[in-house]
Amino acid sequence: MGKSSKDKRDIYYRLAKEEGWRARSAFKLIQLDEEFGFLNENADSCEKPTIVAVDLQPIMPIEGVKTLQADITHPDTLCKILEIFGNKPADLVICDGAPDVTGLHDLDEYIQGQLLLSALNLTISVLRPGGNFVAKIFRGKDISFLYAQLGCFFEKITCAKPRSSRGSSIVCQNFSLPDNYKPDISTPISLSNDLNTNSIVPFVACGNLSLYDSEATYFSDNDKNYKSLDPVQSPIAPPYKKAIEMKRKGELQYI
Repeated sequence: MGKSSKDKRDIYYRLAKEEGWRARSAFKLIQLDEEFGFLNENADSCEKPTIVAVDLQPIMPIEGVKTLQADITHPDTLCKILEIFGNKPADLVICDGAPDVTGLHDLDEYIQGQLLLSALNLTISVLRPGGNFVAKIFRGKDISFLYAQLGCFFEKITCAKPRSSRGSSIVCQNFSLPDNYKPDISTPISLSNDLNTNSIVPFVACGNLSLYDSEATYFSDNDKNYKSLDPVQSPIAPPYKKAIEMKRKGELQYI
């Protein structure tokens, strides 16, 4: 798919480039914060916040952000994060990671659930009491069990659908560890098997209804004259880089 066709199909991809955002997910975060206020809640006008970004792939430096190319399931990653924070707990953890989608919905939902639990395992080791956790979530038939696991660590759980996002997010507020529970990133989260999976998690739609809908395709009279913009920041070393080079050389036509 070319840049121009993607611009027409995905209005938020187009707007992100026009407004100078690296990714369309910036709009999702803005709309979630408008509803829940977790960014303003943790902002301190008297002190510059410490922000850490972690990714398996290399990240182009961002002003005011410490970047780590690391695996969130590895104990060394936790040590590096705590070192950057000066061994102080974090106020907020955001996880927007997702697996490569296979199209097999049950498998995709399971893998995303495991990724979310891995992020949660890291979160409970760095988050301060009363802190918040926001993550991408795939809602499937076993989502109630995942809600129950999150509910062991957070007072309030909300499933939210920003207007700019095709998928849902989970917003977890007011963190506290269960009695006698000791986080250990080297082992999976271990909780009682008698979790209450009957609790109702509210669903909230975020974003003004007058805003663009991520599910819609928008055309205008100016589309014929529209010039597609390059992304604000392309990936440094995307996993598909070699495939693109092979395609340009015509080496993929026989595969």
